[in-house]
Amino acid sequence: MKATVSKKQARRQLWLTVHLYLGLSLGLIIALVGLTGSLLVFYIDLDEWLNPQLVVAEPAGRRQSYEELFQALRHAEPTRQRGWRLEIPDDPRRAVTARYYKPQETAHHGFAPLMLSVDPYTGKVLANRFWGEFAMTWLYDLHYKLLLDETGKILMAILGGLLLISLISGVYLWWPPLHKLKGALSLKRHASRERLNYDLHKLAGIYSLIVMLVLAITGIALEIPQYVNPVLGYFSPLQASPSPKSTITQNSPARVSLDQAVAVGQAHFPQARLCWIETPHDANGSYRINLRQAGEPSQRFPKTNVWVDQYSGQVLAISNPAELGGADTVINWLHPLHTGEAFGLTGQLLVLFSGLLCPMLFITGVIRWLQKRRGRQIRHRQHHHSAKNPPLSPNLLNR
Repeated sequence: MKATVSKKQARRQLWLTVHLYLGLSLGLIIALVGLTGSLLVFYIDLDEWLNPQLVVAEPAGRRQSYEELFQALRHAEPTRQRGWRLEIPDDPRRAVTARYYKPQETAHHGFAPLMLSVDPYTGKVLANRFWGEFAMTWLYDLHYKLLLDETGKILMAILGGLLLISLISGVYLWWPPLHKLKGALSLKRHASRERLNYDLHKLAGIYSLIVMLVLAITGIALEIPQYVNPVLGYFSPLQASPSPKSTITQNSPARVSLDQAVAVGQAHFPQARLCWIETPHDANGSYRINLRQAGEPSQRFPKTNVWVDQYSGQVLAISNPAELGGADTVINWLHPLHTGEAFGLTGQLLVLFSGLLCPMLFITGVIRWLQKRRGRQIRHRQHHHSAKNPPLSPNLLNR
């Protein structure tokens, strides 16, 4: 019996050590990642709040055609001859955001497109910015890769794995007997400051556990898809990403307009909402019309795509997420699960609050460690004092 208790105590001490040192060594960076992730849940809204010129104050009149908006982009940036990707907002007060990938100015970065915000009613360019040079995209790069490009992604994946270990160790240390479960899930009233801090730490961890596990797992998968996706593909074949080319002939007409290409794409999915239009990158390129069907987990980055020949207007390829295999379906869910948008506003708020709890877990954890350390120091001093000054014997006291 004593041997069993001793093994259990040793196992608990091991997990306590693991949890302590992971928290002390990584807690600050996890708090930073959690805080930035919380802000990024609503990063478009925050960007508009920081830059009110991006909001169309009084939407009025006819929205410009997609071709007119594209020509406004080319007029504003005549040297950018490759394709643009236009995000078409559902909100009438929101600007159309166009991305020009791989501009020369930021070619040394892995991902830093030029981003133009265009008034959909007038075609006026409201903002001209490079990714990473304004607040919300800088925060995104900090959260996603610690501002370190590919090296940062690997470090973040390792951090996600260590966070999983920390979460598991925390659950093990918290796990109560069944008859004490209610107390373990509640805040003790009229408790000391030490007990209040302990309760806040454990309850913040337990009540955010499921969301934190999802965030850690999806975060790892999103950081290193080059390793995760092939593993998923082992269980279910992955669909190759199409890159169809437009057919050029001697009698090729001028390219079809963006509006014609959108009409072709939407004819195949008439109930779907238009989200993005990608224009051809060169003479052989094609339009990619990105749509969202009901039930797709991602609101901004859905996976319904139609590729259209830029000259003939014919459909070159279609990708319908409803027809994808299990591995592709899992991959398509990763980002909307990580941002919470897979479950609408409720999911986003859960991710928001879970991220905000990361700094709280770090602070209460450090306070708990300092309290226990102080207690050990007091006991050590008392023991040292007792050793130097042993109590007098009764015989000496009677003299």
